[in-house]
Parts: sequence; C-alpha cells; structure tokens
Amino acid sequence: MHAPKRPPIPVETLLLAYRSGIFPMADRRDDPEVFWVEPRDRAIIPLDGLHISKSLKKVLRADRFAVTVDRAFEQVIRACAEPRPDHPDTWISERIVQSYIALHRAGHAHSVECWQVGDQGWPELVGGLYGVSFDRVFCGESMFSRVPDASKVALVWLVALMRRCGHVLLDCQFMTDHLRSMGARDLSQADYRRRLQGALGDPAMRLDEAWQLFVPEADLDYVAGAADAAGAGEGAADGDAAGLAGPSALGDAGPSSPGKRIVQSFTQTS
Repeated sequence: MHAPKRPPIPVETLLLAYRSGIFPMADRRDDPEVFWVEPRDRAIIPLDGLHISKSLKKVLRADRFAVTVDRAFEQVIRACAEPRPDHPDTWISERIVQSYIALHRAGHAHSVECWQVGDQGWPELVGGLYGVSFDRVFCGESMFSRVPDASKVALVWLVALMRRCGHVLLDCQFMTDHLRSMGARDLSQADYRRRLQGALGDPAMRLDEAWQLFVPEADLDYVAGAADAAGAGEGAADGDAAGLAGPSALGDAGPSSPGKRIVQSFTQTS
C-alpha cells in the first residue's frame, strides 16, 4: 500500500523552525513524512571569507553563464532532487518540494540560476541553488550542476548579493569538502544560535534588487527571455515569442560585464 499523501508544511512552521536553527528533511524521495534536524556542528560561509580560486575568477569574468535570481525556482529545486551517481536517492521529497514552493511564493525561499546556450541556440538551465531567507540570514538548502563550475558560480553570486543586501549569515547546514574548499567553517549549535540572534532585522534590499545592480540594463532582455523559456518548458522553441536573445548574448564579457562586477565586489568593503 502507498503511504497517504501529506499536505505541505505550513509556511509559518517552516519559518519558526529556521529561526530556531532547525530544518526538515525526508528519508527518501517517496516518503510523505519529514524529520527535523539541528546539526551538532553547523557549516557556514563567512561573507568576508569566501574563497574564489583563480580559475573560478576566470570563469566569472568571462561570463560563461547568465545568472538570474528567482526566475526558475521550481526547476532548481527539482533539479537538486534528481538522482546522482553518488546520491541515488534524495532527502528532497515531493512534500518538501511543495512546501518550499509555497515558501518561495511567500517571499522566503529563493533560487540563483545559471544558464548556458544549448544545442538549439536557446538558454538552458545548467546549475543553481536554492535556500530560505529571513531577517539577514540565508540558509542554503541544495545546489546542482550539469556542467563544470555552474554551482560554484551560483554560490559566488549568492554571497556577492548577500553582501550587497546587508545580510550577515550564510548557513550551509552540513560541511562538505566542496564547501570547505570555498571557505566554509563549522560552528557549534550554541554559536550558530547566537549568530541567528545577531542577524535579526530587515536587510537593506531583496536579493533580486541586488541582482539588478550587477546586471547591465542591456542584459535584462536576455535573462528575462531565459526565464520565459523556463516557464514555457521543453516546448519553448519560438525564440522570438519568448523574447530570447541569440547565442551571442553569452560569452561576450564587456568592460562592465556582470561577472566582472561580481569579482570586483569582493575587493570592495561590504
């Protein structure tokens, strides 16, 4: 017998949990139940301590990806839930997916997306991340990458946007070798809770508002077209109807390109 479906976790419950240092997970994709987790050691990335390698800076400056915010949230969370060779199952169940879509609609869950021109000449989603935002905190949930460096670029953009917004805490939940290589460090439960208390208050602006500060106005039509394609799904083959730019919209890093602005922002005081 199939387990009965459960309704999404209420937005208010999720926000109360995150403000208490707790978050939900599922045992497997088809599990309707969730369990609540408070790690003994919490991974965070200090916003002034992100490590960007020389090779990654080169990728960013070249604008290998077009980067957007909150243009394809559901696509990102479902991509994060896809099986991987080292993770054949996932903690992101359908109940988790629906719960975070509701949180996104309430303005407290966000995604950063990386796009590349595909074989058909139109933008394809190739990487990204999503997480939960409240006060001056962003709790990263998961990331994915279909091509090299896409998730790393999304993370660098996230940190740059958080710095511009006036956020003070980036929670990564569990430490991994990948996160450690980019500057993450562990905190105890008590230290993390103190950081949460120190992050109370409203940020200076939203992530999407900060994103627009890094993207020249000439590029906005392109990324809007990418979002239209994401919303239309696989059948979006009419580039003119979607308002898409051609392949030259990527890989043409000008003197004030988004990627160069992002890299430069890390040499300035946040």
